[in-house]
Amino acid sequence: MKFTSDISGKEFPQREHVPANIVRQPILDIIKADHPEFNETCSLSMGELNQYREKYIADFLQKEVGQLDDLEAKVLQALREKTLVSDNPDEDDLNLTLGQKVADKVASFGGSWTFILSFLGFLLLWIGANVFILANKGFDPYPFILLNLILSCVAALQAPVIMMSQNRQGEKDREKAENDYMVNLKSELEIRLLHEKLDHLILHQEQSLIETQKVQIDMMNDILSRFEKKS
Repeated sequence: MKFTSDISGKEFPQREHVPANIVRQPILDIIKADHPEFNETCSLSMGELNQYREKYIADFLQKEVGQLDDLEAKVLQALREKTLVSDNPDEDDLNLTLGQKVADKVASFGGSWTFILSFLGFLLLWIGANVFILANKGFDPYPFILLNLILSCVAALQAPVIMMSQNRQGEKDREKAENDYMVNLKSELEIRLLHEKLDHLILHQEQSLIETQKVQIDMMNDILSRFEKKS
């Protein structure tokens, strides 16, 4: 069996039939805004109801968050297409450039005790060689002008390289935070949709139970009336 939707005028299977009187009022208001003639005696299909549920969620986001940005729009599109919204930023590490790999290595080594102890040993060796072994007449006597130049160059080059690595790590952290936000938002919206569907099922079951009880009452009344006639 089929029925005709009062919204689109198209025919749908009977299993898709949704009476207007079991649709939640906020969604019913949105339907009436598009179709003023739609009332509680009308009906629509489950697919059409889901479209208005998505529209209700979009309106909710606009009221609560304001104008939909790229993240909210991406979440709504994922809900419609039933796809995942989360990406793994760590996968980008497989496609690093040579400069990015060097920056990560420098940042990792420059922030370790290995670097600190190695550099401290280098300084002591340099100072000891010039002061004690070469008696302050070597290639860099006190006050170690060449050593100061080397230290300045190392600091001037190391700082930007470490900042490059930190900026890339900060970008990765921002992407992870955006992923977490989109996953949480999608979960909240799916829970809302789940509540809508559960409410629909409960109301539909209640409606069916009421109809069944009415039929049973009618049958009981018929039986009682027959007994009364016989008696």
